[in-house]
Amino acid sequence: MRKRSTVFLLAIQVILFTSGHNAGARIRKGLRVYISVDMEGIAGVCASDQVSASGRDYHMARMWTTRETNAAIQGALDAGATEILVNDSHGSMRNIIAHELNPAARLITGSPKPLGMMQGIDRTFQAALFIGYHARAGSINGVLDHTYSSAAVYSIKINGLEVGESELNAILAGHFGVPVALVAGDREVCRQVKEMLGDQVLTVEVKEGIGRHAASTLVPAEAQKQIREKTREALENLHAMKPFQLSGPYTFEIDFLYSWQADAAELIPGVERTAPRSILYTQDDFLEGFRLFRALLVLARP
Repeated sequence: MRKRSTVFLLAIQVILFTSGHNAGARIRKGLRVYISVDMEGIAGVCASDQVSASGRDYHMARMWTTRETNAAIQGALDAGATEILVNDSHGSMRNIIAHELNPAARLITGSPKPLGMMQGIDRTFQAALFIGYHARAGSINGVLDHTYSSAAVYSIKINGLEVGESELNAILAGHFGVPVALVAGDREVCRQVKEMLGDQVLTVEVKEGIGRHAASTLVPAEAQKQIREKTREALENLHAMKPFQLSGPYTFEIDFLYSWQADAAELIPGVERTAPRSILYTQDDFLEGFRLFRALLVLARP
């Protein structure tokens, strides 16, 4: 009798273990990961010519960017992701070397795109990763710091909160219920992200700015290693991460670099001029407010 009981208990344990294992497999099978990739925050990058297609060192920075992206992809695969979407998010948005990208991912490339740096994000994703990101315009020791357009924007505020690209894109991801799990870039962007989004977001500091055009940087191979490890760690702890969301209505305040840019923006119905270089507008839907912001950037191009 005791032997039968022992066998029965062992059988139950096997069933429970198998059931739990299969449940974990089902969760991993459904893990869809979104990756937005900029360039200024890539390890080794510190100068404008490295992130411009006409620059002497652009080809090298493209390779580093592609490899950091592959590191994030591999980290996501290590965590069980089965669908990965990568959005090239810098400049012309044709920087990632497509034939060098891990084929487990799908790539969005080129511009213009309605959602810009966040094209392709939707409610089917469980996590967003930001690779190669940088500090907002006006940051001390932010490598190549700017906010969306170094030729047009000095600052952006949403409901009174000053945001850079990381925070603005995190709010957009939050609109779709997607948490930002990891941000990789310079020390200052990592600090800014944690200050606004909280310690739930894992960061990888690939370099520390020494002014705007110099940095103490990890070598690319070490940066890639850390990104892979931290990506896996972040995705394995998604249960502790929440989408970054603000309550509407949403008031956008934009401080341009030049008064003529505010002149152009003021022509749009609903946009209010608040200062020689500044405008604001309010939208009930964040996505509509974001799209208007993208349109205003087009008007503000030199």
